[in-house]
Amino acid sequence: TYDVKINTSNLNQFCMPSTVVIGGFFGDEGKGKIISYLALHDKPTIVVRGGAGPNAGHTIKDGDKTYKVRMLPSGFLNKDAKVMIGPGVVVNPDVLLKEINDFGVEGRAFLDNNCGIIEQSHREQDSAGRLKEKIGSTGSGTGPANAERAMRTLKMAKEIDVLKSYLIDVPLEINSALDRKENVLIEGTQGTHLSLWHGTYPFVTSKDVTASGICADVGIGPKAVDDVIVVFKSYLTRVGTGPMPGELSAEETSQKGWEEFGTVTGRLRRAAEFDFDLAKRAIMLSSANQISITKLDVRFPKCAGVKSIDELDDDAKSFIKNIEEKLGVPVTLIGTGPLVDDVIDIRV
Repeated sequence: TYDVKINTSNLNQFCMPSTVVIGGFFGDEGKGKIISYLALHDKPTIVVRGGAGPNAGHTIKDGDKTYKVRMLPSGFLNKDAKVMIGPGVVVNPDVLLKEINDFGVEGRAFLDNNCGIIEQSHREQDSAGRLKEKIGSTGSGTGPANAERAMRTLKMAKEIDVLKSYLIDVPLEINSALDRKENVLIEGTQGTHLSLWHGTYPFVTSKDVTASGICADVGIGPKAVDDVIVVFKSYLTRVGTGPMPGELSAEETSQKGWEEFGTVTGRLRRAAEFDFDLAKRAIMLSSANQISITKLDVRFPKCAGVKSIDELDDDAKSFIKNIEEKLGVPVTLIGTGPLVDDVIDIRV
């Protein structure tokens, strides 16, 4: 029997007060599921989201319910946690207010006074011309809104009447919580290689989405970060245009059972094998000290629903061991199914 040696050195340092979760590939890595699990398991008092805007979508399955989230943090399933949006995020008020109502988070959902506001004009700009045709923009208005913010002409949340009751000083709230030794979960969006600075420019999003960028978005300094978890899917996918090494044909993708569709766009995701070069760079750019692997059950169907590392079959164990050895970072969370609690947690 294959004896996998999962790296458990220094695991006692995990589960610290602040944890940043980011995507390691091109988005669609399953961050929403992992963040939801952490929010329920680690009991943070605040879950706060950074990132570009509602062009990012997270899908969460909790029992027989499926949530498709574009604005709120994915950790809203923890009913005791406040959910916040950092000042670096641009917000579509209509999307935000609908999610607050639909997901039952009234009274514990907040956004920063300095969040930028997406208006109809931004969505129109995003749905035509170069952004849509050449880069494959989502049409959400996120890119044009962030461009206008750089020009210092974008409206701020504090100028929008319907948002008044949700406004708060997010950086002050999360840093005060950390001073009280409370757990804070910081949620990234998109993926490392969609970063405006570090990604496959020009086929990128309109912000930096590495751990540093996400921390800047929510107002937390580098010395206040305890853990950075980078999420990789067990294979590579990408929505829209832009380079992707080792891309499989549609037929090969279907044969492997790797067909997926984007949460926001509904577009078929392109697929490829797990890419170690991209993974190494993602770890380097964000100083990640933990790895989460998702959709192991898609790659190894016998692993569906497994909750213990000992229950994985030999092929799956070998796959995880190979990732740890090549990347030099421990795999601490493994997704084995679509539900929030379909997770192997080997942090403790």
